[in-house]
Amino acid sequence: MNPTERRIATSALVIGTGGSGLRAAIRLAERGTEVLLVGKRPSADAHTNLAAGGINAALGTMDPEDTWQQHAADTLQESYFLADPRTVRIVAEGAARGIAELESWGMPFAREADGRVSQRFFGAHTFRRTAFAGDYTGLEIQRTLVNRARQLSVPIIDTMYVTRILTRDGVVFGAYGFDLGDGTRYLIHADAVILAAGGHTRIWRRTSSRRDENTGDSFQLAVTAGARIRDPELVQFHPSGLIAPEDAAGTLVSEAARGEGGILRNQLGERFMARYDPARMELSTRDRVALAAYTEIKEGRGSRNGGVWLDVSHLPRETIMQRLPRVYQTLIELQMLDITTTPIEVAPTAHYSMGGVWVRPDDHGTGVPGLYAIGEAASGLHGANRLGGNSLIELLVYGRIAGDAAADYSAGLDAQQRDAAAVAEARDEVDRLLAANGPENVRSLQRAIRDTMTEHAGVVRDEAGLATALGRLDDIEATAKDVGVHPDRAGFQDLAHAFDLRSSLVAARATVEAAIERRETRGCHNRSDFPEPDPALQVNLVWSGPGQVTREAVAPVPTEIAAFVREVSTAGKLVE
Repeated sequence: MNPTERRIATSALVIGTGGSGLRAAIRLAERGTEVLLVGKRPSADAHTNLAAGGINAALGTMDPEDTWQQHAADTLQESYFLADPRTVRIVAEGAARGIAELESWGMPFAREADGRVSQRFFGAHTFRRTAFAGDYTGLEIQRTLVNRARQLSVPIIDTMYVTRILTRDGVVFGAYGFDLGDGTRYLIHADAVILAAGGHTRIWRRTSSRRDENTGDSFQLAVTAGARIRDPELVQFHPSGLIAPEDAAGTLVSEAARGEGGILRNQLGERFMARYDPARMELSTRDRVALAAYTEIKEGRGSRNGGVWLDVSHLPRETIMQRLPRVYQTLIELQMLDITTTPIEVAPTAHYSMGGVWVRPDDHGTGVPGLYAIGEAASGLHGANRLGGNSLIELLVYGRIAGDAAADYSAGLDAQQRDAAAVAEARDEVDRLLAANGPENVRSLQRAIRDTMTEHAGVVRDEAGLATALGRLDDIEATAKDVGVHPDRAGFQDLAHAFDLRSSLVAARATVEAAIERRETRGCHNRSDFPEPDPALQVNLVWSGPGQVTREAVAPVPTEIAAFVREVSTAGKLVE
């Protein structure tokens, strides 16, 4: 049977219907550049919806002394100086514009009585600079961007799974994919492709991502197209993911719960953050709070289910209902638990890919002509620890910049060179998987990857465990050649899962190989066999394929930002 194949030509293709993809598509449409936005889940339900706590900008509405320089300094300091200072500056300086754009498109920010945008503290910020909309900030941003895209008549196909970015002689000319519902193939010819397909946190057992998202698609698509991955080992484990129910394990309890005064206790009732960061307590950085919770659990002071307790029940009920409505609603729905009276059982959960596709700071080009990467798919802003609230502002700033870059690139092309052999290869890849009738189950292999990564490449790692993980990944990869793929009347999800498995294997291997190379403890990356930071490893690790990890120097911090940087304390950062 020859599947139907639709051919589409556009100036720019954006892969990923979350906030960064939408912002890029909006910019392209505003520029009058033909654009198509595609994704594998409904744009109204993209991953950005789950970002709860807020979005950063040095607006100074609450603390007038705040500046973009201080925002940049806080970001660099908490990155353990692995973030790219040029990228950090661009985001910190462009943040206020990003907020203003959202406001102009109708974003319902929380406001003070006099109309100022409210801003609250998030862990490790010098000032109150996190704007918010209750604890539904990401959801409201996504709605705002979807509405703006509709106003501009941006075409969106959000039932498309992109399997490959197409290149000729190392230059992008489009992408190939299929429809998740009826299997229709898509051959898209595009001058420029913007990759906004998220991170790789789904390769751990407990994650704040939902099923079938953040499986490392960006890694697979980028590397196949000739791009590279930077710092894949640097993954943020958020301190507070739910433990139960099993099918929702890892679901996030927003950092806003701690920002509003939530307290962490172990099974003995001790407020354990006093041991790890007595000055900042629960408002410490995410990496320290996650490591503290991990240590408490590992040393036997955790709850019966292997967690710790996050308690907001001492706060006024009115505060909880106004400031934490989503946390309240989530716990009622998932556990029938009333957080106004009862503590929440939580544990560290894989939350954010701070590494990602290697990009230039000025335009987020990947080094592959015509290919850009933004949002969680990209790297450069977060280093070894992401400040809460920085991801949402990043997608606005770089969505706009990459949109401009793609528009300029397309306008400057004399002609687009295509390659029939590359298209044939993409077709054959889908055909082979559809014909696969082996005995192995894709879902069970995905679970094997998650078990491997959780056991050997989680919050705390060591050389022996990482070596074991590599061996297991070799075994899973060999077994994956014998999968069976069986689309049915419900659609082509089984084919999508098979491609997800391929992406997860690439992402897992990149993560483990870079984690072996980073023989130090820095930020989110904890090596029990190398418990101290190594000055020689204040570098980015760039992965370009199996066994290929190189070191790349980090640019120096500009004087005007360095003046605002305080020394990073390692007090309370225990590895045991």
